[in-house]
Amino acid sequence: MASQIPSHFEMVTPNQADAELARESSRSLAACKLPPGTGIRLRLGDDDDGESIVVPASAFRLFQNLLTEMSQGNAVTLVPTQAELTTQQAADILNVSRPYLVKLLDEGKIPSRLVGQYRRVRLDDLMVYKSRDDKARNDVLDQLSADAQDQGMGY
Repeated sequence: MASQIPSHFEMVTPNQADAELARESSRSLAACKLPPGTGIRLRLGDDDDGESIVVPASAFRLFQNLLTEMSQGNAVTLVPTQAELTTQQAADILNVSRPYLVKLLDEGKIPSRLVGQYRRVRLDDLMVYKSRDDKARNDVLDQLSADAQDQGMGY
């Protein structure tokens, strides 16, 4: 969703040709295993005169993830974790209503700050909350599943 990212970040939605090229590239790059802290040399251009650059292994892994998402036809963008989101953008990421998100902010469950009269939520704070919430939800599901097994409910 375009509303999930700040407007100054570009979102790339792959067409069918891009998705297929990303799929092929992703498969080729998946074979490259780099130890953390190393770099990888990339050649830009089709001929021997192309420029060669070295990128960190972490950037290479991020690029692999980007290609994987594009190969599945998913729109992608790169947003720094310290980016600040509006309450609507944050609610969209959590897939909740904006009033519910505001309630979470009022309860202090997600940190926020005021810019004038508007609240801003840092993406990294939002993702910490989402991770905690996902874990709590999974723990409840695991417990329900275990209880169903104990009671012979066939789940």
